[in-house]
Amino acid sequence: MDQDINRRELIGALGATVLMSAQAGAAAGDMPHRTLGRTGEKVSAIGLGGSHIGKPKVSEADSIKIIRTALDRGLNFMDNSWDYNEGQSEIRVGKALKDGYRKKAFVMTKLDGRTKESASKQLDESLARLQVDHIDLLQHHEIIRFDDPDRIFAQGGAMEAFLEAKKAGKIRYIGFTGHKDPHVHLYMLEVAAKHGFHFDTVQMPLNVMDAHFRSFSQLVVPEAVKQGIGILGMKSMGDQVILKSNTATPIECLHYALNLPTSVVITGIDSMQILEQAFEAVRSFKPMSSQEVSSLLSKTAEAAKDGKYELFKTTAHFDSTAKHADWLGEDSQRTKELTKA
Repeated sequence: MDQDINRRELIGALGATVLMSAQAGAAAGDMPHRTLGRTGEKVSAIGLGGSHIGKPKVSEADSIKIIRTALDRGLNFMDNSWDYNEGQSEIRVGKALKDGYRKKAFVMTKLDGRTKESASKQLDESLARLQVDHIDLLQHHEIIRFDDPDRIFAQGGAMEAFLEAKKAGKIRYIGFTGHKDPHVHLYMLEVAAKHGFHFDTVQMPLNVMDAHFRSFSQLVVPEAVKQGIGILGMKSMGDQVILKSNTATPIECLHYALNLPTSVVITGIDSMQILEQAFEAVRSFKPMSSQEVSSLLSKTAEAAKDGKYELFKTTAHFDSTAKHADWLGEDSQRTKELTKA
């Protein structure tokens, strides 16, 4: 228990240092900016989630208005994925980036392909939908199985496509995401190190429940900080499920994630009201003391202990690639040869 408290204090102190540095002179509009790991890029402390912006309940006109309002106020980090809403999320962001808005945005998207062939195809589709000549950050999406890192770094794997794309100027930085188990993230970093590769970013669930169950904040965040990898927090409210526990408010959820050494906290924004909530969270945020963090986490401990409200860890509800295995691409030719009868 003492070790956990010390780790929380360390993470809290690192997060406070990051934010105070950002507030000292790296703000744009209403939004403070932070440094993205070792890249030196300045990105907004809050990022606009790509999944929510492309949902059918949000009209295209409203989504473009939300994105452009966010960009005008300094929120520059645009989260997205090749598979969000059958491509509609990327299409809408692409339309919003016209008329000079591209220069205001740091564009990130994700690919599901695990093979060079599938990843290359998805990247070209993402570039076309987004209507950009390059993507600032491309990430391997849903690293939720222990075989994902092995497939990506294998001969003919997706990393070959990423590295070729970077050399060609199609992408600038490379990262990965996942929501299932922190040990899978650690294995991805281990495999990358064996191949002499250093990730620019890593995306993971960071919320008031996470500290108590299969904790990314306790296991992955310290390692990412050590390696200088930009930390992208997601699922601060678990797609609203965490709020149903009645243990924390939306602002408390965002404050907790902002207090960690995150470069960006990505949150779903599907209305102007929720966009304003994001700006209110950064406006009202002050670095939390260890006592404030402990007090907040004590309120969530009982509800969080079995992962009931972190469905992305304990169910297949958020596992898009498990439902669409074809997105990942076929097994390598070597695997087929080795498994022949």
